[in-house]
Amino acid sequence: MEPLHLIVGLGNPGAEYANTRHNAGFCLVEKLAANWKAGWTNERKFRARMAKAERNGRKVLLCEPQTFMNLSGETVGALKDFYQLPLKQVLVAVDDADLPFGEIRLRSSGSSGGHHGLESIEQHLASREFARLRIGIGRKDGARQIANYVLGKFDTGENALLEKVLERASEQVETWLEAGVEKAMNQFNGVVDSTNEKKK
Repeated sequence: MEPLHLIVGLGNPGAEYANTRHNAGFCLVEKLAANWKAGWTNERKFRARMAKAERNGRKVLLCEPQTFMNLSGETVGALKDFYQLPLKQVLVAVDDADLPFGEIRLRSSGSSGGHHGLESIEQHLASREFARLRIGIGRKDGARQIANYVLGKFDTGENALLEKVLERASEQVETWLEAGVEKAMNQFNGVVDSTNEKKK
C-alpha cells in the first residue's frame, strides 16, 4: 500500500467565515472532497473536519483544522504524530495576500511569509520542510492593513475566476500526489488563464 498523504486547507471555522478570502485553503480541500466524492466527518481528537479518499492507490486525508487559523499547527502536529507522516507527504493550502488574485504558487518548503496559520504549523512541526500551495487573494489597492479585506467574502465578480483557480489548484494537488512536487510546480505555478485554457 502506498503511504498516507495529508492535505490541509487553512481557514477559520464557522458560517460567518465561509467563502471568505482567508478561507481559500478550506475552499480548495472542499473542492477536492467534492471531486473525489469524499464525505466529511468531525474528528474531535484532532479538532478537525476530515475526509478520506484514495487516489491511484494512495490513501489521502483532507483536513480543515477547527482551531481557528492562528492555532492550525495544533491539529497538523497531532495528525503528523498520530499517523507518523513524513513531511514530504504533507501539503498545506493557504491564502496569500502577497500574490495577485488569480495566481497560485506551490513550493516544497519556505517561510511563512507572515501568515499566522503557516507560522503555527512550522512551530508545531519544528520544520519548514513541507509543501505549501499559496492561493493568491491580492490586496485591496495595495493596502498593508488588510484584516477586513481578507475576512471579507469573494465578490460576485470574483467567483468565476475563483472557480478556475480552485480547478487548477486541484489539478496541481493531483499531480503532486502522482508525480511529486517538482512536476506539480513546473506544470501549474503561475497565473490562471481566465479564459480557462489549460496550461501544458
